[in-house]
Amino acid sequence: MTDIDNLTVEEALTELKRISKEMAKADIAYYQNDDPYLTDAEYDALKRRNELIEAKFPELKIADGPSKRIGAAVKSEFGKVEHKIPMLSLGDIFSESELLDFTSSVNRFLGNETDNQITYSAEPKIDGLSFSARYEHGKFVKGATRGDGKTGEDITENLKVIKDLPLTLSASDVPDVLEVRGEVYMSKADFLELNAKCEAEHKKVFANPRNAAAGSLRQLDANITKERKLSLFVYTWGDVSDIVWKSQSEFLQKVRDWGFKTNPYNRICHTSTDLMNYFNYLQEERADLPYDIDGIVYKVDDLALQNRLGFLTRTPRWAIAHKFPAEQAFTKINNIRIQVGRTGALTPVADLEPINVGGVIVSHATLHNEDEIKRKDIRIGDTVVIQRAGDVIPQIVRVLTEKRPADSQEFIFPHTCPMCGAHAIREEDEAVRRCTGGLTCPAQAIERLKHFVSREAFDIEGLGAKIMEEFYNEGIIKTPVDIFTLEKRNRRLRDDLFAAIDDGSIYLESREGWGKKSVENLFNAINNRRKISLPRFIYALGIRQVGTATSLLIAKHFSSFNAFEQDMLKSDTAKLLEIDGIGEAMVKDIVEFFAEEHNQRIIQKLLEQVNVEDFVDTADYSSDLAGKTIVFTGTLEQMTRAEAKAKALSMGAKVAGSVSKNTDYVVMGADAGSKATKAQELGVTILSEAEFLNMCQ
Repeated sequence: MTDIDNLTVEEALTELKRISKEMAKADIAYYQNDDPYLTDAEYDALKRRNELIEAKFPELKIADGPSKRIGAAVKSEFGKVEHKIPMLSLGDIFSESELLDFTSSVNRFLGNETDNQITYSAEPKIDGLSFSARYEHGKFVKGATRGDGKTGEDITENLKVIKDLPLTLSASDVPDVLEVRGEVYMSKADFLELNAKCEAEHKKVFANPRNAAAGSLRQLDANITKERKLSLFVYTWGDVSDIVWKSQSEFLQKVRDWGFKTNPYNRICHTSTDLMNYFNYLQEERADLPYDIDGIVYKVDDLALQNRLGFLTRTPRWAIAHKFPAEQAFTKINNIRIQVGRTGALTPVADLEPINVGGVIVSHATLHNEDEIKRKDIRIGDTVVIQRAGDVIPQIVRVLTEKRPADSQEFIFPHTCPMCGAHAIREEDEAVRRCTGGLTCPAQAIERLKHFVSREAFDIEGLGAKIMEEFYNEGIIKTPVDIFTLEKRNRRLRDDLFAAIDDGSIYLESREGWGKKSVENLFNAINNRRKISLPRFIYALGIRQVGTATSLLIAKHFSSFNAFEQDMLKSDTAKLLEIDGIGEAMVKDIVEFFAEEHNQRIIQKLLEQVNVEDFVDTADYSSDLAGKTIVFTGTLEQMTRAEAKAKALSMGAKVAGSVSKNTDYVVMGADAGSKATKAQELGVTILSEAEFLNMCQ
């Protein structure tokens, strides 16, 4: 990246346009979709570079560039709320020297000769979602997000269900019109509880408390917001009919008296030294706070002085945000090991000398892939700088090569699976190397077994995740075939308790918590799935890239499993490539799956146990969805994503994985991401889950 001092006018303009485009994209991800892809540090670096280039080339400022924007436009699903007084953002500083520049500029503007003539209110900067709440005659009437600063999203009903927000103010001195502003957040404890629940329900987990708070508050259904534990602090005001306070600190005391919560760590400071001492103190306390903060906001306390100081283009002269640096620490890599996922992806993980990073003991860090290891030249024994990306995910920032041991050796990424010894291959256009061991790889086996019995596959009641793990670890079920031989093996031991059978046999009735009835129910559930539809069977095999929608497309095209299998064994891909929605990369994965001998052995043994029905197309091609291309995004509430796709296909629709100009509808659930944004950009019709279901009737 060219140093700013060496930029030509043409290069500076190109760079400003690049930064503006990248930050606009990041703003939509952060403010609209609650799914940021840049860390705070990365975003701040772009912002700072933009400011420095604009300072050197002021004539090149872009009219709608980052220095002119606040947040992002509201999403179309929410009602709009015009802010009578704009919700402006604050300028950022990152060092003590910049803090001194801020206080000096305040004193110069006011004509003060010394640094002790101004009182400042210093307040922790909560990492949450900004809101405004309007009260008329003591009654809460309207709530909104910041939005783009001028127009926010109507979240009135969602704010009503947050316990920290009083719905009625009874104090006699409350102004007839009072708009308070603050931050909605989720505590660290409530965040962990929510993610644990999401994991248990096989839903997408949130990256950090800020995303969880924003995603929970910006729900179209307030009942979902109510289920999630949100909190809030008030820190300023907007439209007020009668301002009955003379300072920021007096305002905070007033709203506390009226029943609002304010941050207990707010402080009054009188000098730059006081402010810096408080910054250092809070930085040390940060890890122990029950909520996330990313800096401190300094405000001139006196309102009369605030009014004299006024505003710059989009930020006040009397306030600034002092951001904390990214949480980093130094530690040593004790080992690099390879984890194998359900789809066979080999992921390198660094085992670290345990270290406290931002209040969390970090002992492992993902290394992403072999290219990342090579790029950073990461080796066992290296001393490294660890950072929690977005204050959540541990990552290695850099290697301190000057501390590298003399006998250090380059890490060689394995080309065989460390668990089963099968080839681990890497496609030309992929960064990930994958094990080809398939169903016999022990690292993949448990997750593949869970997939095999999942709702969209064989849907065997009684074989939940916990039971499947127990059965696998105890040798009772090692492959999908073992599920269908379990009853026979169990009967052999039941009839001869003293039989010496060493084939994974187990007398289930003797297990703790099991009895004759529960065992009978399990075997009935298994036997009821000995006949299975062709799409379910194909999906249950767990072939990479083959989901429920693709399984149905394959079933429609081949009609029988035998026809499909024979073509794949002959590597005859012509018929597969005829199917709309199946490309060469997917075909390659399917062919390679059938080419593995151990996969073939398991399939043949399965076919001895189950009857795979030929496919009969029952889709309703007269429905409103027939022939339409649909994309699903976000978490659905009334059904799983797989069920929704199957429903759409049964109505004669096509299901795609990405949004394009050929997409007819995007069905949006909670916590929708970039697909919803792309749909808006292309003018594609967005449906709620309820609207989609109505069209299916």
